[in-house]
Amino acid sequence: MAIIIKSNRELAYMKMAGKVVAKALAELKHAVKPNITTLDLDILASKIIKDMGGIPSFKGYRGFPANICTSINEEIVHGIPNKKRFLKEGDIISIDLGVIINNYHADAAFTMPVGEVPPLIRKLLTVAETALLKGIEKAKKGNRLGDISYAIQYEAEKNNFSVVRDFVGHGVGRNLHEEPQIPNYGTPHTGPVLQKGMTLALEPMVNTGTYKVKFKNNDKWTVVTQDGGYSAHFEHSIVITENGAEILTIQD
Repeated sequence: MAIIIKSNRELAYMKMAGKVVAKALAELKHAVKPNITTLDLDILASKIIKDMGGIPSFKGYRGFPANICTSINEEIVHGIPNKKRFLKEGDIISIDLGVIINNYHADAAFTMPVGEVPPLIRKLLTVAETALLKGIEKAKKGNRLGDISYAIQYEAEKNNFSVVRDFVGHGVGRNLHEEPQIPNYGTPHTGPVLQKGMTLALEPMVNTGTYKVKFKNNDKWTVVTQDGGYSAHFEHSIVITENGAEILTIQD
């Protein structure tokens, strides 16, 4: 497993890409409301990214047809924006977005409610985001990859939720997906040792019910929970430094 250590020059490009990701996601959060379509969100994201000098990472990636992924309720990841898919009160939506600057990627995601949602679903969102932050806390020089994975799993499962196992976090940089794969479950003190300059995209996907997944109908992209339970997805791109992890995809 060759985990690429990034130079300061490479990190500078990734930080630029991360700022575009953070700005676009912040604008999309403000845009989410009942009766907007997921295609409207995709068009908005495309404009923001291009206005800031970036290129969408996802458009055309392995044939993906859109700029962002929009996954609603039981949809976990890779939902395709659609002009006929209107958000409605009580939905939750995950928006996943990547940006390229000077051939380097940054990648992040959030899940939020559309209006009011039941207490269990609000808890799901809180726990999934907390699981991401717990994983980031363990992303320290000298720790092992399994420490991140275990921290995410522990936070989800202690709250009686499950973590998706078929899809994982990943290295990120010159490519959208690089080594290592980063499961959201695992054993502490196992796996590769984390080193300064490693860049990782941590992305817990947390479900109300089973962790098992399937593809939606005949759609070759959209992944849904096998039991129809709701799913929340949060992601940040980070770099390991001398003093813990620095989040690249966060607004100043």
